[in-house]
Amino acid sequence: MGPSLCLGREVTVAEVFALIGVGVLAGTVSTVASLASVVSYPALLLLGLPPLSANVTNTVSLLFTGVGATAGSRPELAGQWGRVGRLGLITALGGATGAALLLATPARTFEDVAPVLIGGASLVLILQSLREPRPGSASREDSKLLLAALFCVAIYVGYFGAAAGIMLLAVLTPILSQSMAKTNAVKNVLSGLANGVAAVGFALFGPVHWAFVAPLAAGFLMGGWIGPFLVRRLPGRALRIFIACCGIALAVKLALTAYR
Repeated sequence: MGPSLCLGREVTVAEVFALIGVGVLAGTVSTVASLASVVSYPALLLLGLPPLSANVTNTVSLLFTGVGATAGSRPELAGQWGRVGRLGLITALGGATGAALLLATPARTFEDVAPVLIGGASLVLILQSLREPRPGSASREDSKLLLAALFCVAIYVGYFGAAAGIMLLAVLTPILSQSMAKTNAVKNVLSGLANGVAAVGFALFGPVHWAFVAPLAAGFLMGGWIGPFLVRRLPGRALRIFIACCGIALAVKLALTAYR
């Protein structure tokens, strides 16, 4: 089925409930383990969307994870809005750059690089899980190298974004040098900004499947709100490793399809 036909078909009641459930799970996973797209992207593929359409539809819907996570992380974000604004400008510009790159390249290019992006992001997640960050050192918000790394990760968020939250955490940890819960809250807002800017470009120029956006976004909103409560109470290392293994399995599956 071509993209135009797929974009025009109606969504069944069963698919609506499935998308809401996937959104809740992915939104929760996004704020706990930073891997929303590893859950929601393959679900959209299973429902029949082509890879490029699944990616842009997912990104537009992901905007609501940031909204829910921001609402659920108000205690952790208290006193941090100044730095969120400064770092948010960088991530917004990076997200716009990534979206432009995705829209400017052929759909086949995306299919070829998606397995590499997902596999690499999953490996980063495993490495991150082996050593928990240790807050307490001085903040490095003026480090040009780290800010450049933040911009590059934001480009990845706008281009695809699977497991990008883990990359954001890896960069933000030395920049902010604070508790994991507070750094994770900032990560959720910055990721939402990068996704939001990319979503505007995709909404105007991309093959978004709008019938899928509403139920998926509703689930993302609920999951994003639930996630911060779990971050405060549950150790996320085992969950991160489990989801990383799922991400690697997904990357292998997509690679077998793309490179055969």
